[in-house]
Amino acid sequence: MSAISIKIRLPYQHLVAIGPGKADLLEAINQSGSISAGARAMGMSYKRAWDLVDAMNKSFREPLVATATGGSHGGGARVTPFGLDVLTRYRAMEAKANQSIAQDAEALASMLQPL
Repeated sequence: MSAISIKIRLPYQHLVAIGPGKADLLEAINQSGSISAGARAMGMSYKRAWDLVDAMNKSFREPLVATATGGSHGGGARVTPFGLDVLTRYRAMEAKANQSIAQDAEALASMLQPL
């Protein structure tokens, strides 16, 4: 497989509504049930993760991530059904885009200097 890939970013106003990093963060939050745990899994600060979630939530018609405040049972976050739909569609677009360039990407990669 080629190291060439397409990175898709969906702009909205002055923000990126979703891109590769935000999609990865959504997956991490979905797996962990927490923005902080998702951030740790990706090696980023909670503040950075929160800013990315906030940008996504402000860009789309519905929130992609819903949060619950802490308390005796702790807080948490979950990717909403709408967020899962956005993530699924985004990943499908990535797969289709990369599949469409696979043959040319391999040919181009074969033209690189040997390591």
